Amino acid sequence: QVELVESGGGLVQPGGPLRLSCAASGNVFDIHVMSWFRQPPGKQRELVATITNGGYTNYADSVKGRFTISRDNARNMVYLQIDSLKPEDTAVYYCNAYIRATPTASAVLFWGRGTQVTVSS
Repeated sequence: QVELVESGGGLVQPGGPLRLSCAASGNVFDIHVMSWFRQPPGKQRELVATITNGGYTNYADSVKGRFTISRDNARNMVYLQIDSLKPEDTAVYYCNAYIRATPTASAVLFWGRGTQVTVSS
């Protein structure tokens, strides 16, 4: 069994920074692509950023320059640094990851349950 758990969300003021974390635990042999998504109130879930196990990153145009995705392969974690927060960044933030449980298994996509980020003064 594999579990992804996000943390670090909360109520933050506009302009401030925030760092989200996502930890994978359980039967984890290795992790391939890891991503952050977000779902604003009343809107569809959208891709925010992606990072490969080699460290290659990709970002949605709307967050380039303010969001930074990173990962710690030894700790099975992925992070999302958000700078200069805006009210429109308010959303539930989810991480997902393609994870292999054994060396011969196929990678399976797992999702976390999300962490709420609210940007308001």
